Amino acid sequence: MLSDTHWLLHFCYENSLLTVGQVTGMMSNLDASTDAQACANMLLKSGWVSDQNFLDDAIRAAQTNAREGYELPALPNASSEVEIAGFGVFPSLVELEGMGDDELLSEVKALFMTCQKVGVSDLHLTGGSRPRVRHHRKIVYLSDEVLPDSLARRMNLLLLKPEQRKEYQDNLDLDYALTLSGAEGGCHMRFRANLMEQSKGISGVYRIVADHLLTIEELGFPNADEIRKLLSYHNGIILVTGPVGSGKTTTLASLVHELNVTRKEHIITVEDPIEVMQNSENSIVTQRAVGEHTNSFQTALKSALREDPDIIVIGEMRDLATIEMAVTAAETGHLVIATMHTRDAQATLNRLLDVFPATQQNQIRAMTAGSLRGILCQRLIPSVNDGVVLACELMVNTNAVASIIRDGKETGLEAAMQSGRKQGMRTMNESIETLLAEGRITEEVAAANLVNPEN
Repeated sequence: MLSDTHWLLHFCYENSLLTVGQVTGMMSNLDASTDAQACANMLLKSGWVSDQNFLDDAIRAAQTNAREGYELPALPNASSEVEIAGFGVFPSLVELEGMGDDELLSEVKALFMTCQKVGVSDLHLTGGSRPRVRHHRKIVYLSDEVLPDSLARRMNLLLLKPEQRKEYQDNLDLDYALTLSGAEGGCHMRFRANLMEQSKGISGVYRIVADHLLTIEELGFPNADEIRKLLSYHNGIILVTGPVGSGKTTTLASLVHELNVTRKEHIITVEDPIEVMQNSENSIVTQRAVGEHTNSFQTALKSALREDPDIIVIGEMRDLATIEMAVTAAETGHLVIATMHTRDAQATLNRLLDVFPATQQNQIRAMTAGSLRGILCQRLIPSVNDGVVLACELMVNTNAVASIIRDGKETGLEAAMQSGRKQGMRTMNESIETLLAEGRITEEVAAANLVNPEN
């Protein structure tokens, strides 16, 4: 059953518009591809629900919750376990609880390998909750059984080094990079991990990283050649942006790899933590993790300028000091590549510039207009085959764009991008409209992701 249909039935049941028997009957007879709109039409036609206004509101809420990946509520007489092709069967709690530490650790490592193999983006092992993953941006439960905190605690803490376990016990929070080596088939894996205490016990969340680096084309960018043109510069700043879970880290790793194999230079990366290990190819790659190899992004950037870099990669630009040093480095002859949590080029420029005080605005606008090379924005949106597809926006800093930045007239940015197609520019709306025309997304998904869809 699709997630939006699940939510619609939940809303109807919670508002006493459907009985337990009716919900069970719908679940038994619905086709797996039936979406919330089609389900609502069936409910109206059957006469089980006659309130059209309620259904319209419920459809919108169901689509929003499904798109955002909210945890699915339980339905009466329904098994909430959802299968992912190639995942296999999650072990029973009786099996897991009966294992010794070494056997349990092997089972957890095998779980990570499976997650990586089937394309899961996040794994959750939380006390008092069912084990679950995020697959194509949707929450998928691996079992109907709730992990007791004692078992969840063992599964999470067995992965820690002694010093990490002490840090977690002292702070009740821990961010770290998990490395699993010597797994079956010689697989070497790194994951971004977070542990915390919550009301029901320990919670472990693991961001799953692909086991190999993808090319720009393999990531789904239709404008790979234009992106490579940005990488051909020897100074300036390139920004990779998008919301959480949009694949920025994967794209950043791909860009670094591209530079690593095509240029003979010194690349310094500052990350929190290091998720994708880069072996030096034609270039020398130096990777530093905040908290492990340096105290902060600012400290690392300050020292990087004395370490003979050609290219500086910043995992995330979060504050004024980091942004200011990045722009300065770009102006002084380095190529800087960084990520930001912004939705499009205009929002990125606003975030980049507005962080500076009013007294510096004219100066920073002039510096940015001169040093910015381009902004690559990306978003992962639901596809028609129940997966995700990449929508992307590319802004290249032409003379027209530079004038807009200097004069503070960002409202004219979209028009400049539309007229800059020859330079490879494309807006997010154009990308989404293309995906719709190609039949890769539905009209509902397009409308939900377009800026000003009514136009």
